[in-house]
Amino acid sequence: MVEAHLGPLSGRDRVCLRGQRLSCPGEIFEIFLPVLYSGRINELLQLSDDVTGLSLSGSAEEQAYRQPLTIRRVGWFERTWRMANRVHRAFRRLTVKQRARVGLSLWGAFFDLPGAYRITTQFRWRLTYLQWIELCDRLNDEDVEQIRLHIANFALPPHFHILLRAGGAEQGAIRATLDSLKRQLFQNFTCVVLDADGKGGPAFDAEMALGGVGLNSCVVTQPRMSAWLAHLNAALAGQQEWVMMLSPGDVLPAHALYWFASGALARPDAAVLYSDDDALDAEEKRCEPRFKPDWSLAHMRATNFVGDAATLRGSEVAAAGGISPDDCRYGSYDLLLRVIDAAGDAGELSAAHIPAVLLHRMHVPNASSDQEDSNAAWEQQALRAHLSRNSVAGEVIATLPGCRRVRYALPDEPPLVSIIVPTRDEPAIIRQCVESILAKTTYPRFEILVVDNQSADPEALAYLARIAGQSGIRVLRYDRPFNYSAINNFAVSEARGEILCLLNNDTEVISPDWLEEMAGHLLQPKVGVVGAKLFFPDGRVQHAGDTVGPGGCANHLHSFIGRNDPGYCNRAAVAQELSAVTGACMLVWKSLYQKLGGLDEQHLTVAFNDVDFCLRAREAGYRVVWTPHAELFHHESVSRGKDQSPDKMRRAKREVAYMRKRWKRVMRHDPFYNPNLSYERPDFSLSHAPMVKRPWQI
Repeated sequence: MVEAHLGPLSGRDRVCLRGQRLSCPGEIFEIFLPVLYSGRINELLQLSDDVTGLSLSGSAEEQAYRQPLTIRRVGWFERTWRMANRVHRAFRRLTVKQRARVGLSLWGAFFDLPGAYRITTQFRWRLTYLQWIELCDRLNDEDVEQIRLHIANFALPPHFHILLRAGGAEQGAIRATLDSLKRQLFQNFTCVVLDADGKGGPAFDAEMALGGVGLNSCVVTQPRMSAWLAHLNAALAGQQEWVMMLSPGDVLPAHALYWFASGALARPDAAVLYSDDDALDAEEKRCEPRFKPDWSLAHMRATNFVGDAATLRGSEVAAAGGISPDDCRYGSYDLLLRVIDAAGDAGELSAAHIPAVLLHRMHVPNASSDQEDSNAAWEQQALRAHLSRNSVAGEVIATLPGCRRVRYALPDEPPLVSIIVPTRDEPAIIRQCVESILAKTTYPRFEILVVDNQSADPEALAYLARIAGQSGIRVLRYDRPFNYSAINNFAVSEARGEILCLLNNDTEVISPDWLEEMAGHLLQPKVGVVGAKLFFPDGRVQHAGDTVGPGGCANHLHSFIGRNDPGYCNRAAVAQELSAVTGACMLVWKSLYQKLGGLDEQHLTVAFNDVDFCLRAREAGYRVVWTPHAELFHHESVSRGKDQSPDKMRRAKREVAYMRKRWKRVMRHDPFYNPNLSYERPDFSLSHAPMVKRPWQI
């Protein structure tokens, strides 16, 4: 049994165990071991009796965090129990089809337990994208046959209008897209090559390539664009008419239109269907996958995370004003926002995500910075128009390439915010927190409620007595055993603000407009909770929102990445909806807090009460938004320490068990964490057994 605990360092998924054998002096062998997301190594190895000099390799940073390596011999019973336990957990988590895909069977578990153990141990390794493709994303002959049978049984097949924006692109890119359309298993579509820029050239050569692509296929040039769009928009009224806009070089896998058609039939209420995508490099190898979350309006405002991998229902497009010449020139971002606006539900009910890679983007060699700037300016213009249609006042600010920040305007008299800060002793910590709020916060209307939970430190008591006399600060006494939920619930009953800010005493304000940023999001329709971006004192990210399920219960996203690291698909740098945010810095409407009964002080006295509250808010129909533009340091657990006493460990296990039982459905699929990603480790690594239902296998 090999055990060790490395620090929770981002980006490390394996280390090397090195050693020698007495029978082979001078020869060093290596065994690579997977490291869990928590930084732990816990693996069974079969080693010969003459092994000596075992050590783990690693960087200097790993060495600084490392606890001693433990290697001990285990007998037959413990070995069998540990292997069986891991295999059993995998069996419970995987579906029958997933087990078959990875080669896990009951026969193997009973008659070849070491082999089954090796299979389940593979789930702890990170996959490269090419490995994932071979394992999870290849169609075999049986798949193709099942797809054809399913298509034959479509009662009312959808019809797709494929619009390819040529815009003077090179012939090779256009031909690559057209060739992929010819290979589609679902052929009920019309393809039109659009030359909206009037540049001619390669677009006209597409006439030769269009033969056999589909019925009524053609090339539309700029002089005919307006008349043709009027005709198309009139033809989109049918319920089974759909529109897909592609860029030159976009390549659809053979089953793409079939999967979109299946989605259209399965979701007759959907106005938008979008999928995951990836890119093709210069050698046409797949790379740069984008496994997307389910729909989030805040995310879509911050960046066009949907991209070209989307189809829009024709009747909804017509209701939203139809396709414009600018859509044919710049893409579908404006059109998608208009469709969502026309649907009237912020996309929550009308936008459906297909968790499969159904589009391969191709780098276009002649794409210039001028083009990119022009497209970015168009998207910002489209976003401003969207905000105007929804009577939302706000400033659109460019951040990373393709990303934006919406700085929402506040009313002339912003709502009063009650900042609730529980504390106990640790005078330096509470002083740092309170002074940073007072010195840096530019929000004009807030009060601070410091809740003292049985402080005994004379210096802390003296500081609390001093600030209690300051304007805008109240010190409340909670003279009962520590219960984080109960402390906050008590303080809320004393709060005067319309908005509550739950704030840990070990936080420190960084960005002066942190409250304006969070309150701006909270003021948007159906937003109930807003979270902030928190950093460790060394500048690395501590919290960029929470995911529920991956990692076993609830875990922070993007932990330990650098402060300016954009994260997975820029998600550490853009506002978005998530399942939960940490209560270390959380904004919530007081009315909603009271309506939901506050934090759960019975089952979740210390941990997960914030996550539970967010999930209850979402269950009640409210949105939970995380923003990276409200920044604070979090000196995590400074005041309470890392007490690992038996009583506290038992309490922690009870709280985890309660969360897993209460939120079992959510933990099977966090809507903002793609099911193709690993649920073993919440770091956006790829899953060995994606939890995706293929429509031809249902």
